[in-house]
Amino acid sequence: MATQTNKELFWGGIVKIFKEQQADVRLKACDSDDEAAISAHKLLLVVTTSSSTPFSSARSEVFKKMFESDECKDSSRLEAITLSELRHEELEAFVEFIYSDGSILSEKAKQHVRSLYRAADKYEIPHLRDLCRIELIATLNHLNALGVLALSEIPFDKALCDAAITAVKSDRHAISRSTELKDFIVDHPDLTVEILKAICYL
Repeated sequence: MATQTNKELFWGGIVKIFKEQQADVRLKACDSDDEAAISAHKLLLVVTTSSSTPFSSARSEVFKKMFESDECKDSSRLEAITLSELRHEELEAFVEFIYSDGSILSEKAKQHVRSLYRAADKYEIPHLRDLCRIELIATLNHLNALGVLALSEIPFDKALCDAAITAVKSDRHAISRSTELKDFIVDHPDLTVEILKAICYL
């Protein structure tokens, strides 16, 4: 039986404390009703640990500003926030990541990596975005290269864009025969130009 590392013990203790405390926010997905909302703690959505100054920096500037608003401060009831860009399973993966030590993406998170990448950008969680980028690049192939390239526009992510264009170049014959290409050209003309430039300079 594997023993826990000091890091796992440290973070596990923090999570245990939070789970024993009453949740002060409910998170809803675009496709979930009130009963399916996920209980969470504002503090874990807002702050992160640092080896030099524990709980000193913002995990999500967006959540921080949201919870600091007068409307949230004045409310005595359990708040419900809808994350409209996430479906319920994606929201579960998002919350699980927030409550993890953040060192890796879980298998569930990897299944929803594109949605989590978008959420990480919207809620300004750079570390989650970085982990999602690593996973997206590691799993690039001719079946998903155009989708990942489109994703790199929101926001413009040079590392992700360059990796996706390289994947498109490598599998250009398979991609040129794909049904996805026609829609991609219509929806992303600027990226299509970048692809053509890259192929022309082979």
